[in-house]
Amino acid sequence: MIDTRATVLTLALVATAITGCAGGGPAAPQLPPAAFVSSTQGPSEDYVIGPLDSLTIFVWRNPELGGKVQVRPDGRITTPLIADLPAVGRTPAQLADDIKNRLATFVREPLVSVIVDNFSGTFSQQVRIVGATEKPASIPYRANMTLLDAMIAVGGLSEFASGNKARLVRFDRATGKQTEYSLRIGRLLKQGDAKANVALQPGDVIIIPESMF
Repeated sequence: MIDTRATVLTLALVATAITGCAGGGPAAPQLPPAAFVSSTQGPSEDYVIGPLDSLTIFVWRNPELGGKVQVRPDGRITTPLIADLPAVGRTPAQLADDIKNRLATFVREPLVSVIVDNFSGTFSQQVRIVGATEKPASIPYRANMTLLDAMIAVGGLSEFASGNKARLVRFDRATGKQTEYSLRIGRLLKQGDAKANVALQPGDVIIIPESMF
């Protein structure tokens, strides 16, 4: 299900950030360099399951009650003995507890684990890269994801991108505060400047303007 309010908010953030980039206003603060930690291949521990995610469910000593399932567009899953269980908005650990509680009617003290195999993520779990890049996209946030990971995922900068004037827009849902940070994507990709590589967070929006000349 599309979160209309969240979509409108993102579009407003992008428009505001692009205006700031073009207007030559005060310089945005910079984020500290990312720590030298490899990005994992799976979601972070607090990953929130989204529509169309593929899951593997294990039920100890009862393998016939688990298996591979895909979250339906309506946000629910169906497994043996359990029909239409809500999955979207739950972490894998929370979903495992939900399945355990449902199975407790049929199995004594079931032990359940849930692994996310292929994931898209909910709106708040994605990182968006828009503007002068080879393929603007929304990508699922992965644990320890950095700016370099995101740029590799979208194929880098376009020919006329002004990478060193890029901005990162970060919205804090707890406080309702929006903060803009300056990025130096050109220095990162063309000069290998590790100090320009910054850690990302779920929900970040990266805006890359085109060069004016």
